[in-house]
Amino acid sequence: MKVVVVDIEATCWRKSPPPGEQNEIIEVGVCWLNLENYTPSHKRSLIVRPTRSKVSDYCTKLTTLTQEQVDKGMSFAEACAVLQRDYQTKSFPWVSWGNYDRKMFQAQCASFNVPYPFSEHHINLKDRHANLMNNGKRIGMTRALTQLGLELVGTHHRGHDDAWNIARILGVMLKQYGEKVF
Repeated sequence: MKVVVVDIEATCWRKSPPPGEQNEIIEVGVCWLNLENYTPSHKRSLIVRPTRSKVSDYCTKLTTLTQEQVDKGMSFAEACAVLQRDYQTKSFPWVSWGNYDRKMFQAQCASFNVPYPFSEHHINLKDRHANLMNNGKRIGMTRALTQLGLELVGTHHRGHDDAWNIARILGVMLKQYGEKVF
């Protein structure tokens, strides 16, 4: 048995989006967590070509993703198809750090008329971590890693690296709390 771990990056601006632009997914980071040995695997970055916004300088500084990179990406519909085909996202529970990823997928699927690629079993690991390990206080992913004695692997705010780090947090939590995490 496995769990799919997802982290997205989206177009962003220091303040409000420019007129006519909106937040849009530009990277889907994904990996699996094996529930038998709590080991993450199959890390992948799906670069998504935005159609309703551009990558700002602020977004590039935050994510390292440039407009040139995302211009070569796949469509959002193609990314959703890859998730279903290669990660069987309709068949397994999926995890993200907070609800932002789930809400962005739901909104973008509705807006682009693309079928939602995930099962209905979503785990908001940020809330579970707060409730099980942090007396109800929600903290960011990097603080949670530090709290658990784990080093950040890769680049923060890159979807594939953040998904991998979230999977590592989930593995530690499952070892300590078992089924309570789900």
